Amino acid sequence: MDIGLFPILIVFMIISWLVGMRLKSKFTEYSKIPTSSGLSGAEVAEKMLRENRIFDVQVTCVDGQLTDHYNPVNKTINLSRDVYQGRNVAAAAVAAHECGHAVQHATAYALLQFRTAIVPVVNFSSTIMNFIFIASMFMGFMSIFNVEQILWVIVIAQGAITLFSLVTLPVEIDASNRALVWLEGTRITRGVETDKAKHALRLAGYTYMIAALAALTTLIYFILRLLASRRD
Repeated sequence: MDIGLFPILIVFMIISWLVGMRLKSKFTEYSKIPTSSGLSGAEVAEKMLRENRIFDVQVTCVDGQLTDHYNPVNKTINLSRDVYQGRNVAAAAVAAHECGHAVQHATAYALLQFRTAIVPVVNFSSTIMNFIFIASMFMGFMSIFNVEQILWVIVIAQGAITLFSLVTLPVEIDASNRALVWLEGTRITRGVETDKAKHALRLAGYTYMIAALAALTTLIYFILRLLASRRD
């Protein structure tokens, strides 16, 4: 990896770590605040699915912390054990957010469909980027291709990764908005509970924002490197 990129990535890594620590701290705090409804995360998810007339999505429990996600391929809402069993603001917020993705899927939300469609391209691009950065450590690789050719491949691959990150941001924000509207409308959370759920989901959204900015900054860096190599 080009040494000039290290300071940029280190800054984003530090910011991401700080936001992640803040997110974990708040989720721990909000996990101690029970919801007025008394429903567990699993029950919140199942109720939101039913009320949106979604009957082909399964709610499952998975290991880990903050490993919650919706899988559009097999239509499962995967909740970490604390969220699945928890009867608190944090659990309700996370469960409803993941259901927000299921609602997006059921209503053919265009950005979610697009993000799902480009996943294979992004996975391939990530593999190419890793290969280039590892292979660039060996001088023999540099003699096969010139710098401009390598930079073109990097720009194209990083472009796909950046596009995915940028599309992910509004998808996540929309899922959170759907979750908060539903939580408040059904009175699963009330008053200050809803405010804390909103705060938790906003913090989670910041992690996607940082990832998108890091990807975009990396792309711009390599575009500038490419332009500089063409002038030489």
